[in-house]
Amino acid sequence: VQLVESGGGLVQPGGSLRLSCATSGFTFSRYGMSWYRQAPGKGRELVARISSYGGSTNYADSVKGRFTISRDNAKSTVYLQMNSLKPEDTAMYYCHVVLLDYWGQGTQVTVSP
Repeated sequence: VQLVESGGGLVQPGGSLRLSCATSGFTFSRYGMSWYRQAPGKGRELVARISSYGGSTNYADSVKGRFTISRDNAKSTVYLQMNSLKPEDTAMYYCHVVLLDYWGQGTQVTVSP
């Protein structure tokens, strides 16, 4: 099983990034997927979750209206579109397979002037 995140980087406040998590080694379309984040000195926080076929999504209150989770089951990939980024969004972002509890290695997002 592999989960490979990409798309992180340094962005100014108000900017946007799109994270991707390319997966392999399991039947992607059968499982819900999540994005978590962990800032330095803090615990891991659930950012967004999407059901197996994308019909249901949930978001942390802190990102509602700014972030959008989506998935492409044909590509076994889950995405996180992040708009109107704030310095408090700075963290390592991880994708996660619900129920199987698989994790990617993370991609760093830094929001700074």
